[in-house]
Amino acid sequence: MQRGVLRVNGKNIRYNSEGLVPAIIQDALTGTVLMLGYMNEESLQKTLDTGETWFYSRSRNELWNKGATSGNRQIVKQLDIDCDQDTILVQVEAQGPACHLGTVSCFSRENSDDIRSKRTIIQQVAKQIQNRKNNPKEGAYTTYLFREGIDKILKKVGEETTEVVIGAKNNDLNETANELADLTYHILVLMEELGLSIEDVKSVLKSRRMEEEEGIQ
Repeated sequence: MQRGVLRVNGKNIRYNSEGLVPAIIQDALTGTVLMLGYMNEESLQKTLDTGETWFYSRSRNELWNKGATSGNRQIVKQLDIDCDQDTILVQVEAQGPACHLGTVSCFSRENSDDIRSKRTIIQQVAKQIQNRKNNPKEGAYTTYLFREGIDKILKKVGEETTEVVIGAKNNDLNETANELADLTYHILVLMEELGLSIEDVKSVLKSRRMEEEEGIQ
């Protein structure tokens, strides 16, 4: 195939003199940069066709599918090309460590999914809350809140907000952190009760940031 014919998001790929283009692999959920690989036109086409990452090995002079041997596959969620059209950003759902040393990222020495856990804890709590609403458990506090309804949930949000104010006023960082955690939990319960998602809130924040950058606010 002729170089530059394959397009990503309507743009031609500019390969280097060896017919390769660097591909930055990023966790679509956490934003963590997982690894850097190289693709030629054939491996990029396979990536697009299969929905999994394929690379070109410069040492072995052959294509390789990430996770084909280890099982640590990378499911492609989105591809983008940079402004110079000579670097690809591939956002993936990682099904295991990206590094051959067993770490989540080739740029980190953490030996487990600690990175993912730290950056997604709020999403994890929100999922647990959603599950508890859909699958009530007798004696569970979250089940109790949903059974009592919106007025009880709002009352708890108000109480926890007051506790945050008191902790901050007393300059008690430990107490404030704990009360903020309690407030966050109850806000997530409120959001679930109302049918709001974290993505809804992110969209509002993103819109506000764009307005600030454009000088509207």
